[in-house]
Amino acid sequence: MSSAGTDVDRQVRERLLQAWRGEILAGRVYELIAARMPEREADILRRMAEAESGHRQRLEARMTELGIEIPSRETVRMSRWLRLQARLAPVDRLLAAREAAEDEEVDGLYKRSTGDPVTDELLRGIRREERAHSRTVNELRSGKSDGATPDSAPAPVNPAQARLDKIMGREKWHRTGGGWISGAIYGANDGLAAVFGIVAGVSGATGGSSFVLTAGVAAAVASALSMATGAFLAERSEAEVAAANVERERQEIAEHPEEEQEELSLFYQLKGIDQATADAMASQLARQPEAMLRALAAEEFGIAGDRGDPTQAAIAAGISTGLGAIVPVIPFIFTTGTVAIVTAAIISLVAHFLVGAAKSLFTLRTWWSAGFEMTLAGVIVGGATYLVGLALPT
Repeated sequence: MSSAGTDVDRQVRERLLQAWRGEILAGRVYELIAARMPEREADILRRMAEAESGHRQRLEARMTELGIEIPSRETVRMSRWLRLQARLAPVDRLLAAREAAEDEEVDGLYKRSTGDPVTDELLRGIRREERAHSRTVNELRSGKSDGATPDSAPAPVNPAQARLDKIMGREKWHRTGGGWISGAIYGANDGLAAVFGIVAGVSGATGGSSFVLTAGVAAAVASALSMATGAFLAERSEAEVAAANVERERQEIAEHPEEEQEELSLFYQLKGIDQATADAMASQLARQPEAMLRALAAEEFGIAGDRGDPTQAAIAAGISTGLGAIVPVIPFIFTTGTVAIVTAAIISLVAHFLVGAAKSLFTLRTWWSAGFEMTLAGVIVGGATYLVGLALPT
């Protein structure tokens, strides 16, 4: 066999295996995102995961024809970091990342020729479907998806869904909030960055004297209390917004009882209940306005009685900020001078890297780049405030 032929065979094998691994990973990511989505959007993502499985099977068939050994699917591992991101990061960012990944696969993996006409034709077919996947993900992000999968004809419009969308279209006053986990990470970030700057500045001004401990502890306590009160007020404001939504829904029931009853019935129909039973359930609830209000609040914007606890949010934010803020101060509890300054700088920059890496769970950046960026920011903040302290000694 010629050297050119060997190169083509190697390229075909590598491209097929690369595409095969990509399809498996994409399907797993779609499944994880689907578990966090409302049922209608989740169904679209699950069908997209099935489509990725179909792509994999077509790739495996071609690999079998070429005598290429098909590895076990267990050898394709999703990193723990990616798995955590899929479970914790904002869904909109996850969908944006998937849209970008689909575009990258279309333009990179499937577009280039392998030198084998049959394989190229297979990859071109998958390329067209991956481009459709990208459009579908974009529609999901914009809320315009019609429920069609990329590899099939448009799904017939569910009459209940269409009518419900029409009713819900005029109710744009719903609001949603974020989780306290991301708030805790950003609280640790704020506390660490702010107090590190204060510790560096006072160290530069005093040569690392005991004044640094006083200033650092005071700054850490102030940061923690400030973040805690801010979180408390924010959570309470969200609860007030939820209460306002419930009150608005109460008015909707009073002003448009028939339409709200129909809306509730449509929700039940979308859960698989037949129209007659759904109508009967909605009619029964309509006789008790408060019960109907609770049912609509749960269906429309997820209020089922349990709301965010302002005290819990305040405690989480305060503790996380305090823990981040106290890190630069720790060396000055045991010593002073140059040793304390250098030690504080080292542990603070390490903490900057760890907090930056943790933030990548929500920003979807690579953990090392997010950690490095945060560390660089710490170097700039610490260096600048240290120089200010040197210029303004006490």
